[in-house]
Amino acid sequence: MNQYLPLFIAFCLFFISQSQTTSNTSSQQRCLPDQSSALLQLRQEFVEKRLHSDIHDPFDYNDFYNGSYPKMKSWKADSDCCSSWDGVTCDAHYGHVIGLDLSNSWLCGPLNSNSTLFKLRHLQKLNLALNNFSSSTTIPSEFGQLVRLTHLNLSNSFLHGRIPSEISWLSNLVSLDLSFNYFADIFDYKYLKLRRNDLEALVQNMTYLRELHLDYVNISSSLPQSLANLSSLTSLSLSECSLLGEFPSDIFLLPKIQAIDVSGNYILTGFLPNFRSGSSLKQLRLSGTNFSGELLDAIGNLKSLNFLDLSQTYFSRELPNSIGNLESLSHLDLSGAIFLGALPNSIGNLKSLSYLDLFGANFSKELLDSIGNLNSLNYLKISSTEFSGEIPPSIGNLSQLTSLSLRESNFHGQLPSTLGNLAKLTSLDLSYNLFSGKVPSSLGNLTQLEVLYLSYNNFEGRFPVSLTNITKLTRIDISGNQLKGSIPSEISRLTNLSSLYLYQNSLTGAIPLVLYTMPSLSELYLHQNQLTGPLQFQNISSSQLNDLALGGNKLDGPPPRSISNFTKLQLLYLSSINLKDKMELNIFFQVKELQFLYLSGNNLLVSKENINSTHPKFSGLYLSSCNLHEFPDFLKAQNKLQDLDLSNNKIEGKIPKWFCNVGKGTQRYLNLSFNLLSDFEQPLKVLPWKSIYILDLRSNMLQGSLPIPPLSISYFFASNNNLTGKIPRMICNVNSLQVLDISNNQLNGYIPQCLGHLSSSLSVLNMRNNCFQGNLPNSFIQGCSLLTLDFSHNQIQGKIPRSLVQCRMLEVLNLGNNNINDAFPFWLQSLPELRILVLRANGFQGPIWTPYTRFGFPKLHVIDLSHNNFSGRLPSEYFKTWNAMLMVPAKDNSQPEYMGSQNNYYEDLITVVNKGIEIFMVKILTIFTAIDLSNNWFYGEIPNSVGNLKGLIVLNLSNNSFMGHVPSSLGNLTELESLDLSQNELSGEIPQQLLRLTFLEYLNLSHNQLVGPIPQGGQFWTFEISSFEGNFGLCGSPLLNKCGNNNETPSYETRQESSIVEEFDWKVVVIGYACGLIIWFVRNFGVHLHS
Repeated sequence: MNQYLPLFIAFCLFFISQSQTTSNTSSQQRCLPDQSSALLQLRQEFVEKRLHSDIHDPFDYNDFYNGSYPKMKSWKADSDCCSSWDGVTCDAHYGHVIGLDLSNSWLCGPLNSNSTLFKLRHLQKLNLALNNFSSSTTIPSEFGQLVRLTHLNLSNSFLHGRIPSEISWLSNLVSLDLSFNYFADIFDYKYLKLRRNDLEALVQNMTYLRELHLDYVNISSSLPQSLANLSSLTSLSLSECSLLGEFPSDIFLLPKIQAIDVSGNYILTGFLPNFRSGSSLKQLRLSGTNFSGELLDAIGNLKSLNFLDLSQTYFSRELPNSIGNLESLSHLDLSGAIFLGALPNSIGNLKSLSYLDLFGANFSKELLDSIGNLNSLNYLKISSTEFSGEIPPSIGNLSQLTSLSLRESNFHGQLPSTLGNLAKLTSLDLSYNLFSGKVPSSLGNLTQLEVLYLSYNNFEGRFPVSLTNITKLTRIDISGNQLKGSIPSEISRLTNLSSLYLYQNSLTGAIPLVLYTMPSLSELYLHQNQLTGPLQFQNISSSQLNDLALGGNKLDGPPPRSISNFTKLQLLYLSSINLKDKMELNIFFQVKELQFLYLSGNNLLVSKENINSTHPKFSGLYLSSCNLHEFPDFLKAQNKLQDLDLSNNKIEGKIPKWFCNVGKGTQRYLNLSFNLLSDFEQPLKVLPWKSIYILDLRSNMLQGSLPIPPLSISYFFASNNNLTGKIPRMICNVNSLQVLDISNNQLNGYIPQCLGHLSSSLSVLNMRNNCFQGNLPNSFIQGCSLLTLDFSHNQIQGKIPRSLVQCRMLEVLNLGNNNINDAFPFWLQSLPELRILVLRANGFQGPIWTPYTRFGFPKLHVIDLSHNNFSGRLPSEYFKTWNAMLMVPAKDNSQPEYMGSQNNYYEDLITVVNKGIEIFMVKILTIFTAIDLSNNWFYGEIPNSVGNLKGLIVLNLSNNSFMGHVPSSLGNLTELESLDLSQNELSGEIPQQLLRLTFLEYLNLSHNQLVGPIPQGGQFWTFEISSFEGNFGLCGSPLLNKCGNNNETPSYETRQESSIVEEFDWKVVVIGYACGLIIWFVRNFGVHLHS
């Protein structure tokens, strides 16, 4: 029997093979006629049109569209649909179409409810992704009839509208992808919408789901807990779905889950669970959500995790050490997260990590040496962080790194030479740090480098010639440093260089002429250096320069006429180039492509010639401080102008009628400030520039009524003029206003109540020093965005409106020098950002505290309640919560910061009054602090808690009825510059602790009941008799009466008058002699004052 077994097996195999061949041949020929007919009709429903991503495409489909083709072109009536039609799959036995993949097939048209697609009832897999169904009003409900579907993909197909509930009938679905659909109309993007009850039905019926992708579907509800019952789920993607509520944490623990993406749901809350070991999770994206809580050590159990994005989340405390256990992790994004403390050292264990982004993260301390262990890293971004210290040399071990950014952190010291080991680096950004020393020559080893940013550090020495060996460089930015010496001519080796930024250094010598003719250079910024020599342009007809900035140097001679040979030049910056002679404006009219021209700070010669239509149509003209006496005639033809600066000239008289047509429909920035303008030649109720964004008319001699700016205005300045009359109510129609400054005029009448309605857009409202009367607006609305409100120096009456409590962002409130009659506004303590509070010289009365109110003002820097009728005691706890004054601010050599300077165009100002000495601050330093309660009716003892305000600069409690001793705790105010306790009823001795006040430059204890010896030494030796007069029990120097039989007190040294006549470039006007504050400014910022 066994001898026939091989023959029998061979016969069986031959029979099976023949049967399979016959079956395949049969299936390839069995395209059912109704199926073929339905498909051919389906083809007729669409046109074939390739899609191209454009500027309105939020998803950037270009990568997807590459390689696409019209699959339906292969569908021919005389061929079999199951064997030769692209994208069609048939059942092997019956010839039913069970699979249809028409993704990326150039289909364009609507998905109609009567489409023959829905006749294909045997479909199991349907993929219509990456087509254009934008003309569909919604997804047809007939999809619910395809009940055999296991896979449905309609992603990236421009669908919109409500997802039909019939989709939930597809109970056999294993994969559902409706993600990344949108439709762009003229005004907005429209997305798919999924109602909460439809989502619940979908989850309840589709129990076999493994993949659920609904990115960019507008869900706008919380997720059903039943999602956690989908035990087969491997991938859940719900990014940008406007999810609400708390994310069901059990989803993280599903047995087969591999990918979760809920990024971009900004108000979705949630917490990460205690992950179990053995989790299959590979990708976790939570960026841009409201997830919070502690990141537990159990995160280290996710051994399969390769992608982790926790950017812009609210996890608190430290990043756990167990993060180093994620051995498979290749992508880690913690940008914008608020983790505390240092980056754990275990981060160096992530050997597979190729992408690390810590941009804006809250980590502090030094960058760990273990960062050099990340041998697979090719992208590292640690910009805008609190990291400090030096860069560890181990960073040179990152041999695979292609992009490195340490921008805007606090790194300092010299750059390690090991940076030159990063042979694959193409982008290096170290700008806005505190690096010093020379740029290491080893950077010349980075032969693959394309962009180099070293701007705004403290690099010194000469331009590093080694950089000229990196021939792939396209951008170099070393601006804002301390480079010296000349620009090397070897820079011409960089034939691919398109941008060179060396401005704001101390470079000297002539500008190499080769820079103007380099074959790829389009941007050359050399302004604000000390470059010398004549302006020369030779053989520049082939120059590729678009932008040329040479201003702020010491160049000789006028610009040559050969400048007209720049055929591509669009921006020219020649402001303040130190020319001795006048600069002819007409020369620049020959530069045909010129759009932006900066000539400010030069003595400009404008000839009156016929207006030529061939002159360039400028977009921006900057002619500030050019000694102009009239509006240049050539402006008449400038109908495309967007920015025009004629400030700080000597233009006088009326603004001509023709000027109102200059850039009438295009101009966004117009600055006519600091001239001698008196009026508009043609009276205007509303100014004509329809697109204006910033309009500056301040510091002229404008008369008449306030001109109303167009509706487009955001910044309107008309201060320091002679404007009169009432404010037109039309101003309230300008609802885009952010800054309105009409201070220092002669405007009168009542303040329009409707101004309060503008508080949702207004950040600054300054109407100080006019003649306004009546009540303040009482219509400040919820969502008020005011930062500064200044109604000081008017004739305002009534009370402070309680609606101001809506202005939660308010930093400066100045109501001084009015006729307000009110009690102290205790409710102002609820404004968390309030820094400046001035109520001086009004009719306020009563106590400034009650037992029923908390002691607020945590950020208060300046409070001036002087010259009112306030009364009562100050309790001992009164100053304990004034947190901004409790600490001495850190001092450094960086640029000083001023209040109100967030927008770089408006800065707050106040007048600090101290016993007849006025200091008018055009800029208020953010570290300036002052308390002035003088000229009121306070009584009782001065609370000891005032001695806790260690950051205090000015303290004035004069002209009250304080009694008791001078608190010895005042000796703790080591920053104090001015102390005035005069005209009270203080008794006892002057505490010796005041000798600790080594910066005290003004002291007035006169007209009290003080007794005993005046402390000797320190600053007390500098004070004169007037500081102590009217205290008949005092003795000792500088008073004439000696103290009993004691030895004669030491003679004080006469204070030498210091020179204060040098330039004081941040504009503090000192009225009177305020020595204390002058010394304080010099001590803190090393500035010189102009008296």
